[in-house]
Amino acid sequence: MPKNKTDNFLKAIKNYARRQKSQMQGEVKQLKAERLREAEERAKRDSQRLVKEKMNESRSRFTAQLAAATQDGRRRLFLERKEMTEGIFKLAAEKLTEYAATEDYSQRLKKDAAGIAALFEGKSFVLYVSERDFDSYPELCSAFGDRCLLKADKTIKIGGVRGYCESMGIIADETLDSKLEQQRGWFAENAALSVL
Repeated sequence: MPKNKTDNFLKAIKNYARRQKSQMQGEVKQLKAERLREAEERAKRDSQRLVKEKMNESRSRFTAQLAAATQDGRRRLFLERKEMTEGIFKLAAEKLTEYAATEDYSQRLKKDAAGIAALFEGKSFVLYVSERDFDSYPELCSAFGDRCLLKADKTIKIGGVRGYCESMGIIADETLDSKLEQQRGWFAENAALSVL
């Protein structure tokens, strides 16, 4: 029996060792699984952070490119709008220059000169006209006697008349040049050529 006891004891030790081994293998397996899960979670967090950083970089780069493209587009649109406006006003100036060669213009010039003289209430004044009108309408001041002096003004390109009364310190501008220029504000507001 002693041999049987020894065998039983050895069997019990082997069984205990197998159970311990199995338990240790289970713990190692569980520990590996936990470590693997932790590593996967860390890798997942790191990859999400990296993806987020890359997306933010891409978004920032795209936003900067979009802003630059928008600004460039607005600049080009502004220049095109300015070019269109200048073309329209150049055409209007040509039409007004053609008008300045008509009989209607002659009547209008005389009427505007009379209006300016009335504004200056009998005081002496200078009447400015374009160089072309100076030669064509020397009689503009004749109706106002010696209180009116007619002078040519190189700044009046299209036509019309401008009066200046030194004693009153008043300039009355009825030139087609200034009237056309005054239309720029109205044109900008109403031409639907806005730059957004």
